[in-house]
Amino acid sequence: MHHPKMTAADLNAFLERDFPELNATRRAYVVTEIGHRSAAVTLDAGPEMLRPGGTVSGPTLMTLADIAAWVVILGHVGPVGLTVTTHLSIDFLLKPQPGLLVGRSRLLKLGKRLAVAAVEIGDEAGASVYAHASATYSIPPGAVGGA
Repeated sequence: MHHPKMTAADLNAFLERDFPELNATRRAYVVTEIGHRSAAVTLDAGPEMLRPGGTVSGPTLMTLADIAAWVVILGHVGPVGLTVTTHLSIDFLLKPQPGLLVGRSRLLKLGKRLAVAAVEIGDEAGASVYAHASATYSIPPGAVGGA
């Protein structure tokens, strides 16, 4: 039930082909894992993603959350690019410094028209959680098991 239809390599190729703007200046976002109802996306947060004080900006964390949630859904429905965000809520918990961040997403619900995912953004070791997000996506008709 709800096993992945795409690998991390498939998802990275899809992002490069269908969403080249994401990594237009450098390959900052990388899908590193896709599993049963889960995925992980890394972000190499560089100086262009910082706000005054040297912390990674909120919009950067929201982008990582959105991509990690989108990826876990696409990993389970296939390369349906028009699966779009309808809701995204995020809580900022700690101030992350520049460097490697990981968005770990879990698929909470996968219906025929809507999917819901939760994302924790943390450090590589999983010791710190910088933000927690939940997101809902609209899936085009017919993309999951029929109409």
